[in-house]
Amino acid sequence: MRHLFLNGPVQNGPFTFDTRPGKAVGIHLAAALNAILGSPPAPHLWNTVTLAGDLRHREATGPRIPRQRFEADLIEAKYSHGRSPSGGITTDTDAEVVALALEMIETNLRAGTLTISPETVPVCRTCGHMTGSGSHPCKACGGTDTLNRTGLQLVAEPAKDRPVLDRSDIHANHRQQPRRLLHTAANLPERLVLSRTRDHGIDLSPLGLDGLVLDPRVGVHTTVLAAARRHRAEVAVMTITQNAANHIAAHGRHFRQHDGTRLQYTLHGHLPYDHMASLQPLHEAYRSTRALREGFESWFLPLFSLRAKAVTRPDQLPALFKHYMRAYLAQPVDVDEEIIEAVRRSVETGDTEWITRKPAVANAMASGAGHYE
Repeated sequence: MRHLFLNGPVQNGPFTFDTRPGKAVGIHLAAALNAILGSPPAPHLWNTVTLAGDLRHREATGPRIPRQRFEADLIEAKYSHGRSPSGGITTDTDAEVVALALEMIETNLRAGTLTISPETVPVCRTCGHMTGSGSHPCKACGGTDTLNRTGLQLVAEPAKDRPVLDRSDIHANHRQQPRRLLHTAANLPERLVLSRTRDHGIDLSPLGLDGLVLDPRVGVHTTVLAAARRHRAEVAVMTITQNAANHIAAHGRHFRQHDGTRLQYTLHGHLPYDHMASLQPLHEAYRSTRALREGFESWFLPLFSLRAKAVTRPDQLPALFKHYMRAYLAQPVDVDEEIIEAVRRSVETGDTEWITRKPAVANAMASGAGHYE
Protein backbone atom coordinates (compact mmCIF):
# COMPACT_ATOMS: atom_id res chain seq x y z
CA MET A 1 0.00 0.00 0.00
CA ARG A 2 1.38 3.38 -0.95
CA HIS A 3 -0.73 5.91 1.01
CA LEU A 4 -2.53 5.56 4.31
CA PHE A 5 -4.28 8.57 5.83
CA LEU A 6 -4.30 8.81 9.63
CA ASN A 7 -5.63 11.47 11.95
CA GLY A 8 -3.24 13.64 13.87
CA PRO A 9 -3.69 12.11 17.35
CA VAL A 10 -6.58 13.79 19.17
CA GLN A 11 -5.90 15.01 22.72
CA ASN A 12 -7.90 12.88 25.14
CA GLY A 13 -9.78 15.73 26.78
CA PRO A 14 -13.17 15.76 28.55
CA PHE A 15 -15.48 15.73 25.50
CA THR A 16 -17.46 13.34 23.33
CA PHE A 17 -17.84 13.37 19.57
CA ASP A 18 -21.59 13.90 19.97
CA THR A 19 -21.05 17.14 21.90
CA ARG A 20 -17.97 18.41 20.02
CA PRO A 21 -17.97 16.85 16.53
CA GLY A 22 -15.32 19.30 15.33
CA LYS A 23 -12.75 17.25 17.22
CA ALA A 24 -13.34 14.38 14.79
CA VAL A 25 -12.76 16.25 11.51
CA GLY A 26 -9.31 14.72 11.03
CA ILE A 27 -10.62 11.24 11.86
CA HIS A 28 -13.51 11.52 9.39
CA LEU A 29 -11.25 13.01 6.72
CA ALA A 30 -8.73 10.17 7.00
CA ALA A 31 -11.54 7.61 6.78
CA ALA A 32 -13.05 9.28 3.70
CA LEU A 33 -9.74 9.45 1.84
CA ASN A 34 -8.79 5.86 2.70
CA ALA A 35 -12.19 4.65 1.51
CA ILE A 36 -11.76 6.43 -1.82
CA LEU A 37 -8.37 4.74 -2.28
CA GLY A 38 -9.73 1.37 -1.21
CA SER A 39 -7.36 1.25 1.75
CA PRO A 40 -8.35 -0.67 4.90
CA PRO A 41 -9.92 1.23 7.80
CA ALA A 42 -7.19 2.98 9.76
CA PRO A 43 -7.15 3.11 13.55
CA HIS A 44 -8.21 6.26 15.36
CA LEU A 45 -5.16 7.81 17.01
CA TRP A 46 -5.22 9.41 20.46
CA ASN A 47 -2.76 11.65 22.30
CA THR A 48 -2.82 10.74 26.02
CA VAL A 49 0.50 12.29 27.10
CA THR A 50 -0.78 15.61 28.39
CA LEU A 51 -0.35 17.57 31.60
CA ALA A 52 -4.14 17.97 31.72
CA GLY A 53 -4.37 14.18 31.72
CA ASP A 54 -1.90 13.98 34.59
CA LEU A 55 -4.05 16.38 36.61
CA ARG A 56 -7.32 14.59 35.78
CA HIS A 57 -5.84 11.29 36.91
CA ARG A 58 -4.47 12.75 40.14
CA GLU A 59 -7.76 14.45 40.97
CA ALA A 60 -10.07 11.56 40.02
CA THR A 61 -12.32 10.42 42.83
CA GLY A 62 -13.01 6.79 43.69
CA PRO A 63 -10.65 3.82 43.56
CA ARG A 64 -7.29 4.57 41.95
CA ILE A 65 -6.96 2.85 38.57
CA PRO A 66 -3.85 2.56 36.37
CA ARG A 67 -3.32 5.50 34.05
CA GLN A 68 -3.48 3.39 30.89
CA ARG A 69 -6.90 2.07 31.92
CA PHE A 70 -7.98 5.56 32.96
CA GLU A 71 -7.17 6.92 29.48
CA ALA A 72 -8.80 3.94 27.75
CA ASP A 73 -12.04 4.49 29.66
CA LEU A 74 -12.08 8.17 28.66
CA ILE A 75 -11.53 7.26 25.00
CA GLU A 76 -14.24 4.60 25.03
CA ALA A 77 -16.72 7.16 26.36
CA LYS A 78 -16.07 9.39 23.33
CA TYR A 79 -17.94 7.02 21.03
CA SER A 80 -21.67 6.47 20.93
CA HIS A 81 -22.84 2.93 21.68
CA GLY A 82 -21.95 0.59 18.83
CA ARG A 83 -19.74 3.12 17.04
CA SER A 84 -16.30 1.90 18.03
CA PRO A 85 -13.94 2.34 15.06
CA SER A 86 -13.62 -0.72 12.82
CA GLY A 87 -9.90 -0.01 12.44
CA GLY A 88 -9.38 -0.01 16.18
CA ILE A 89 -7.79 2.57 18.48
CA THR A 90 -4.10 3.39 18.98
CA THR A 91 -2.69 5.70 21.64
CA ASP A 92 0.71 7.32 21.92
CA THR A 93 1.75 4.96 24.73
CA ASP A 94 0.74 1.63 23.18
CA ALA A 95 3.50 -0.96 23.21
CA GLU A 96 4.12 -0.82 19.44
CA VAL A 97 4.39 2.98 19.56
CA VAL A 98 6.81 2.88 22.49
CA ALA A 99 8.97 0.28 20.73
CA LEU A 100 9.06 2.31 17.50
CA ALA A 101 9.80 5.57 19.32
CA LEU A 102 12.78 4.08 21.16
CA GLU A 103 13.97 2.46 17.92
CA MET A 104 13.83 5.83 16.13
CA ILE A 105 15.54 7.65 18.99
CA GLU A 106 18.39 5.15 18.97
CA THR A 107 18.72 5.51 15.18
CA ASN A 108 18.89 9.31 15.55
CA LEU A 109 21.38 9.06 18.42
CA ARG A 110 23.69 6.98 16.24
CA ALA A 111 23.30 9.48 13.40
CA GLY A 112 24.05 12.41 15.71
CA THR A 113 20.77 14.20 14.99
CA LEU A 114 19.75 13.58 18.61
CA THR A 115 22.03 13.72 21.65
CA ILE A 116 21.76 13.05 25.36
CA SER A 117 23.49 15.95 27.03
CA PRO A 118 23.51 17.97 30.28
CA GLU A 119 21.06 20.85 29.97
CA THR A 120 20.00 23.55 32.40
CA VAL A 121 16.23 23.99 32.43
CA PRO A 122 13.82 25.87 34.72
CA VAL A 123 11.79 23.63 37.02
CA CYS A 124 9.19 24.23 39.71
CA ARG A 125 10.85 24.46 43.13
CA THR A 126 7.85 22.70 44.71
CA CYS A 127 7.19 19.71 42.44
CA GLY A 128 10.13 19.61 40.00
CA HIS A 129 7.99 19.96 36.88
CA MET A 130 9.75 21.55 33.89
CA THR A 131 8.09 24.96 33.63
CA GLY A 132 9.59 26.56 30.53
CA SER A 133 10.78 30.13 30.36
CA GLY A 134 8.79 33.09 31.69
CA SER A 135 7.31 34.00 35.05
CA HIS A 136 4.05 32.10 35.50
CA PRO A 137 2.62 29.61 38.00
CA CYS A 138 3.61 25.98 37.55
CA LYS A 139 0.91 24.28 35.52
CA ALA A 140 1.39 21.04 37.47
CA CYS A 141 0.99 22.31 41.03
CA GLY A 142 0.46 26.06 40.90
CA GLY A 143 3.79 26.87 42.57
CA THR A 144 5.30 30.24 41.73
CA ASP A 145 8.98 29.65 42.56
CA THR A 146 11.34 28.16 39.98
CA LEU A 147 14.98 27.20 39.93
CA ASN A 148 17.43 26.20 37.23
CA ARG A 149 18.38 22.54 37.34
CA THR A 150 21.07 20.82 35.26
CA GLY A 151 20.58 17.24 34.21
CA LEU A 152 20.63 14.92 31.23
CA GLN A 153 18.03 15.61 28.55
CA LEU A 154 17.21 14.31 25.09
CA VAL A 155 18.05 17.06 22.61
CA ALA A 156 17.41 17.50 18.88
CA GLU A 157 20.43 19.02 17.19
CA PRO A 158 20.07 21.52 14.31
CA ALA A 159 19.26 19.97 10.94
CA LYS A 160 21.95 21.45 8.71
CA ASP A 161 20.93 19.66 5.52
CA ARG A 162 17.28 20.77 5.28
CA PRO A 163 14.76 23.22 6.79
CA VAL A 164 12.40 22.32 9.63
CA LEU A 165 9.60 21.92 7.09
CA ASP A 166 9.66 21.93 3.30
CA ARG A 167 7.31 21.11 0.45
CA SER A 168 8.14 17.43 0.51
CA ASP A 169 6.66 17.25 4.02
CA ILE A 170 3.26 18.56 2.86
CA HIS A 171 0.79 16.36 0.99
CA ALA A 172 -0.45 18.93 -1.51
CA ASN A 173 0.05 19.90 -5.13
CA HIS A 174 2.32 22.80 -5.98
CA ARG A 175 -0.56 25.33 -6.12
CA GLN A 176 -1.75 24.51 -2.60
CA GLN A 177 1.51 24.59 -0.68
CA PRO A 178 1.11 26.49 2.65
CA ARG A 179 3.84 29.08 2.19
CA ARG A 180 3.18 30.80 5.50
CA LEU A 181 3.40 27.52 7.43
CA LEU A 182 6.65 26.59 5.70
CA HIS A 183 8.07 29.87 7.01
CA THR A 184 6.57 30.03 10.52
CA ALA A 185 7.30 26.40 11.45
CA ALA A 186 10.98 27.29 11.58
CA ASN A 187 10.45 30.05 14.19
CA LEU A 188 11.68 27.92 17.08
CA PRO A 189 15.10 27.32 18.60
CA GLU A 190 17.09 25.05 16.33
CA ARG A 191 18.18 23.00 19.34
CA LEU A 192 15.13 21.53 21.06
CA VAL A 193 14.82 19.58 24.32
CA LEU A 194 12.62 16.56 23.55
CA SER A 195 12.31 15.15 27.07
CA ARG A 196 9.58 16.21 29.49
CA THR A 197 8.38 15.69 33.05
CA ARG A 198 5.04 13.87 32.96
CA ASP A 199 3.30 11.21 35.01
CA HIS A 200 2.51 9.30 31.82
CA GLY A 201 4.26 8.88 28.50
CA ILE A 202 6.99 7.03 26.62
CA ASP A 203 9.46 6.31 29.40
CA LEU A 204 13.02 7.38 28.54
CA SER A 205 14.67 5.53 31.41
CA PRO A 206 16.02 2.85 28.99
CA LEU A 207 18.18 5.70 27.66
CA GLY A 208 19.34 6.69 31.14
CA LEU A 209 16.85 9.55 31.43
CA ASP A 210 15.08 8.51 34.61
CA GLY A 211 11.88 10.38 35.44
CA LEU A 212 11.50 11.78 31.92
CA VAL A 213 9.20 10.94 29.02
CA LEU A 214 9.30 11.75 25.32
CA ASP A 215 7.79 15.10 24.33
CA PRO A 216 4.23 14.36 23.12
CA ARG A 217 4.82 16.49 20.02
CA VAL A 218 7.31 13.81 18.98
CA GLY A 219 4.95 11.09 20.17
CA VAL A 220 2.19 12.08 17.75
CA HIS A 221 4.59 11.38 14.87
CA THR A 222 5.69 7.99 16.17
CA THR A 223 2.03 7.06 16.73
CA VAL A 224 1.21 7.76 13.08
CA LEU A 225 4.29 5.89 11.85
CA ALA A 226 3.53 2.88 14.07
CA ALA A 227 0.00 2.63 12.65
CA ALA A 228 1.37 3.01 9.11
CA ARG A 229 3.98 0.33 9.66
CA ARG A 230 1.30 -2.07 10.88
CA HIS A 231 -0.48 -1.57 7.54
CA ARG A 232 2.76 -1.59 5.53
CA ALA A 233 2.12 1.84 4.07
CA GLU A 234 4.89 3.65 2.24
CA VAL A 235 3.49 7.12 2.97
CA ALA A 236 1.65 7.95 6.19
CA VAL A 237 -0.38 11.12 5.67
CA MET A 238 -1.38 12.87 8.90
CA THR A 239 -4.58 14.93 8.74
CA ILE A 240 -4.00 18.07 10.79
CA THR A 241 -4.88 21.77 11.04
CA GLN A 242 -2.29 24.33 10.03
CA ASN A 243 -2.04 25.65 13.59
CA ALA A 244 -1.39 22.17 14.98
CA ALA A 245 1.20 21.47 12.27
CA ASN A 246 2.95 24.71 13.15
CA HIS A 247 3.06 23.58 16.79
CA ILE A 248 4.56 20.13 16.21
CA ALA A 249 6.57 20.30 12.98
CA ALA A 250 9.92 21.28 14.52
CA HIS A 251 9.67 18.52 17.13
CA GLY A 252 8.89 15.95 14.44
CA ARG A 253 11.61 16.83 11.93
CA HIS A 254 13.74 13.79 12.90
CA PHE A 255 10.65 11.57 13.21
CA ARG A 256 9.02 11.79 9.79
CA GLN A 257 10.82 8.93 8.08
CA HIS A 258 11.79 5.48 9.25
CA ASP A 259 12.24 1.98 7.85
CA GLY A 260 10.83 2.79 4.42
CA THR A 261 7.83 4.83 5.61
CA ARG A 262 7.54 8.57 5.06
CA LEU A 263 5.23 10.85 7.07
CA GLN A 264 3.58 13.86 5.46
CA TYR A 265 1.02 16.38 6.68
CA THR A 266 -2.24 17.14 4.88
CA LEU A 267 -3.91 20.28 6.16
CA HIS A 268 -7.60 20.73 6.84
CA GLY A 269 -9.67 23.59 8.18
CA HIS A 270 -12.28 24.05 10.91
CA LEU A 271 -15.96 23.32 10.27
CA PRO A 272 -19.01 25.20 11.66
CA TYR A 273 -20.75 22.24 13.31
CA ASP A 274 -22.48 24.55 15.80
CA HIS A 275 -24.55 25.95 12.91
CA MET A 276 -25.99 22.73 11.45
CA ALA A 277 -29.50 23.63 12.64
CA SER A 278 -29.57 26.36 9.98
CA LEU A 279 -29.87 23.61 7.35
CA GLN A 280 -33.23 22.32 8.63
CA PRO A 281 -35.25 24.00 5.82
CA LEU A 282 -33.02 22.36 3.22
CA HIS A 283 -33.29 18.97 4.93
CA GLU A 284 -37.07 19.30 4.69
CA ALA A 285 -36.95 20.48 1.08
CA TYR A 286 -34.76 17.57 0.00
CA ARG A 287 -36.46 15.13 2.40
CA SER A 288 -33.00 14.09 3.49
CA THR A 289 -32.72 11.07 5.75
CA ARG A 290 -30.62 10.82 8.87
CA ALA A 291 -28.03 8.81 6.93
CA LEU A 292 -27.77 11.56 4.31
CA ARG A 293 -27.33 14.20 6.99
CA GLU A 294 -24.61 12.15 8.63
CA GLY A 295 -22.98 11.67 5.24
CA PHE A 296 -22.90 15.41 4.70
CA GLU A 297 -21.52 16.12 8.16
CA SER A 298 -19.03 13.27 8.55
CA TRP A 299 -18.00 12.60 4.93
CA PHE A 300 -18.48 15.55 2.59
CA LEU A 301 -17.74 18.42 4.99
CA PRO A 302 -14.44 16.88 6.16
CA LEU A 303 -13.49 16.46 2.50
CA PHE A 304 -14.37 20.11 1.85
CA SER A 305 -12.22 21.14 4.83
CA LEU A 306 -9.29 19.69 2.90
CA ARG A 307 -9.92 22.30 0.22
CA ALA A 308 -10.86 25.16 2.59
CA LYS A 309 -7.82 24.84 4.82
CA ALA A 310 -8.67 27.72 7.16
CA VAL A 311 -12.31 28.04 8.24
CA THR A 312 -15.54 27.13 6.49
CA ARG A 313 -18.04 29.90 7.25
CA PRO A 314 -21.57 29.13 8.47
CA ASP A 315 -23.04 31.02 5.51
CA GLN A 316 -21.34 28.53 3.16
CA LEU A 317 -23.28 25.57 4.55
CA PRO A 318 -26.45 25.89 2.39
CA ALA A 319 -24.47 25.97 -0.87
CA LEU A 320 -22.30 23.07 0.25
CA PHE A 321 -25.32 20.99 1.23
CA LYS A 322 -26.96 21.65 -2.16
CA HIS A 323 -23.74 20.58 -3.91
CA TYR A 324 -23.67 17.40 -1.84
CA MET A 325 -27.32 16.57 -2.56
CA ARG A 326 -26.96 17.25 -6.29
CA ALA A 327 -24.01 14.88 -6.38
CA TYR A 328 -26.00 12.30 -4.42
CA LEU A 329 -28.90 12.51 -6.85
CA ALA A 330 -26.51 12.36 -9.83
CA GLN A 331 -24.87 9.07 -8.83
CA PRO A 332 -24.45 6.80 -11.83
CA VAL A 333 -25.73 3.24 -11.80
CA ASP A 334 -22.29 2.12 -12.93
CA VAL A 335 -19.22 3.93 -11.68
CA ASP A 336 -17.28 5.76 -14.38
CA GLU A 337 -13.88 4.12 -13.93
CA GLU A 338 -12.07 6.95 -15.67
CA ILE A 339 -13.54 9.54 -13.28
CA ILE A 340 -12.97 7.51 -10.12
CA GLU A 341 -9.38 6.77 -11.10
CA ALA A 342 -8.82 10.50 -11.62
CA VAL A 343 -10.25 11.13 -8.15
CA ARG A 344 -7.91 8.55 -6.65
CA ARG A 345 -4.92 10.10 -8.41
CA SER A 346 -5.96 13.47 -7.02
CA VAL A 347 -6.13 12.04 -3.49
CA GLU A 348 -2.69 10.49 -3.89
CA THR A 349 -1.15 13.74 -5.16
CA GLY A 350 -2.91 16.09 -2.76
CA ASP A 351 -5.03 17.81 -5.41
CA THR A 352 -8.42 18.95 -4.02
CA GLU A 353 -10.06 20.41 -7.13
CA TRP A 354 -12.25 17.32 -7.56
CA ILE A 355 -14.18 18.04 -4.33
CA THR A 356 -16.11 20.88 -5.99
CA ARG A 357 -16.92 18.86 -9.14
CA LYS A 358 -20.31 17.14 -9.06
CA PRO A 359 -19.41 14.16 -11.32
CA ALA A 360 -16.31 13.42 -9.22
CA VAL A 361 -18.21 13.50 -5.92
CA ALA A 362 -21.11 11.51 -7.42
CA ASN A 363 -18.78 8.75 -8.62
CA ALA A 364 -16.95 8.70 -5.29
CA MET A 365 -20.31 8.12 -3.62
CA ALA A 366 -21.32 5.49 -6.15
CA SER A 367 -18.06 3.63 -5.62
CA GLY A 368 -19.10 2.97 -2.03
CA ALA A 369 -16.69 5.46 -0.49
CA GLY A 370 -19.38 7.84 0.79
CA HIS A 371 -21.34 7.59 4.05
CA TYR A 372 -24.95 7.55 2.90
CA GLU A 373 -27.85 5.15 2.32
